[in-house]
This record gives sequence, structure tokens and C-alpha cells, in this order.
Amino acid sequence: MWEKKNHGGDPTINKDKKYAIFVGRYQPYHYGHIELINQKLKNKIPCLVMVRDIEPDEKNPFTTQQTVEMIEKFHNLKGDDVEVMIIPDIESVNYGRGVGYEINEYTPPKDSGAMFISATKIRDSIKNGNDDWKNMVDISLHEDIVKHLG
Repeated sequence: MWEKKNHGGDPTINKDKKYAIFVGRYQPYHYGHIELINQKLKNKIPCLVMVRDIEPDEKNPFTTQQTVEMIEKFHNLKGDDVEVMIIPDIESVNYGRGVGYEINEYTPPKDSGAMFISATKIRDSIKNGNDDWKNMVDISLHEDIVKHLG
């Protein structure tokens, strides 16, 4: 079980289909991201994945649109209640007191595979021509990753 620390308001009751939001680069989208988002999906909370609009570079080899398409593909195949949107690149995430919603920090358990996954390891594995990265990314995305980096 992932440890959850709420930095915001009281836990809410999700009777009006409120979304849990996740912000990131997702370069590429991997099992660690999926496990994190599943913390809400498993409780029937719909998720909004917000992809930062960044220029591709060595640390961010995928365009924002490619990233969005891979996230949408994965969750559509699973039938998950997930929306994906592009947002401008951000400097910080800020909140005030009494915000009326939770602000959660999730930490994976030490025995979770998510503890050993990093997008940097995935990018290095691909760059070095070995297939170790395939153990960290869902098989449904392998072909897209290879195509986009080809």
C-alpha cells in the first residue's frame, strides 16, 4: 500500500465526479506513473493527467502531443476514467489554506517496483540500446516509444 500524506483540506466525498489531478512531464509514461494514478482509480475517482507543455530535449525526448497520445492510449485500452490535457510549463504548484480538497503526497512502499523505476533509467536504457526499459513501461506503449525515438 502506498503511504498517503494529505497537505491540504479534509478528505472529500466524491459524489459529484470530482477529478484527482496529476501534473508531470511523463517522459516516458511508465509503471511508476501508472501505479501512482491507480491510487485514485482503484477508489473509482476519475483522474485528470496534466502534461506540461515542454520542448523536446535530451531529458524530454517526446513531444507533448506524443506523451498525451501514449497516456491516452494506455488508459483507453484499460477502460480507465482518465482525461489528459496539456498545460503550460509550470514554475510551482501553490495552494492556500482551506482549499476544499485534498493535496496528497503518495510514497510507494519499499517493496514496490515503482521505487526502482525512473524515466532517466528508461531513457538511458533506450539510448544505450538495451531492452531493460521494457520492464518499466507497459507493453502497449513499447512500439510508440520506439517509433517516436526512431
